[in-house]
Amino acid sequence: MMPATKPFLSEADGAPFEVINPDGASRIVLVCEHASNRVPEKLGDLGLTSAQLESHVAWDPGARELAVSLSDAFDAPLVAARFSRLVYDCNRPPHAVSAMPHETEVCPIPGNRWITQRERQERASALYEPFQQAVHRLIAKRQVDRKPPVLVTVHSYTPVFHGVKREVEIGFLHGEDASLAQALATDCSARSAYDVRLNEPYAPKDGVLHTIERQLESGPFPYVMIEVRNDLLTDPDKRTDIHALLAESLGAILSDI
Repeated sequence: MMPATKPFLSEADGAPFEVINPDGASRIVLVCEHASNRVPEKLGDLGLTSAQLESHVAWDPGARELAVSLSDAFDAPLVAARFSRLVYDCNRPPHAVSAMPHETEVCPIPGNRWITQRERQERASALYEPFQQAVHRLIAKRQVDRKPPVLVTVHSYTPVFHGVKREVEIGFLHGEDASLAQALATDCSARSAYDVRLNEPYAPKDGVLHTIERQLESGPFPYVMIEVRNDLLTDPDKRTDIHALLAESLGAILSDI
C-alpha cells in the first residue's frame, strides 16, 4: 500500500489565503496577491536568506496594509494571499514561468530551480486555484445581488529595478477598459503632487493583469490595478498620506462608475 501523500500546506501553514471583511457591503472587491513573504514548511526557506525574503523580491511591502486600509474605508472584502509570490505568484497562470520563478532580477531562487511539472501543479492546486476561486465568489455574489462589482488589485514596487531609478510614484494599470484607471489618475493628480501615471511601472504586455483578466471572464465590470512605489508605503508619514489619497479618490469616483 502506497503511503498517503502529505498535503502541500501543513496544519501549521494554515489556509492559502485570507478574506478580510468577507461580509463587507461595498461593490468593491479588493485583492492583494503579493501580501505575504511566508514560505510553507515543506519548502523551508527556498534557499534564500532572511534579508532576501524580507525584500521586494518575495512580496510587495506595504501592499497588504494599503489594501486593509481601503477595506476599512469602504467596508469592502479583501482577498489576500498568505504565501510568497516566489512559492506561487497568484497573479500569474500556472503555465507562466514567472508563476514560480527560477530567479529574480537580484538573485536566483534555489528552491524553484529544479521544480518538476508535478510540483508546479501541486503548488497551483494548493495556492492559486483556491485564491482565484475566493475572488470569483465575492464578485459572483455581487453580480447575483445586482450590485455591479468593482475589482481593485493592490500592489507595490521597488524604487530601483535593474539599477534604474523609477520616478513614477503611483501607477494605475488597465487593459482595454481604461475608464476607472484614467479617472483615478486624473483625480489623484488633481489632489496631490505625486508623479501619477497610467500603465507604469508595468503594462499589460508584462502579464501583470492576470487576476483581472481571469475574473473578467464572468462578465465586464470596472477594474483597476493600483501600484504604489514601496518607499511611500514604508515611510509612516507618506504611508498615511497615500492611504488617505487613494481612499478619497476612489470614493469620489465610485458613485460615477
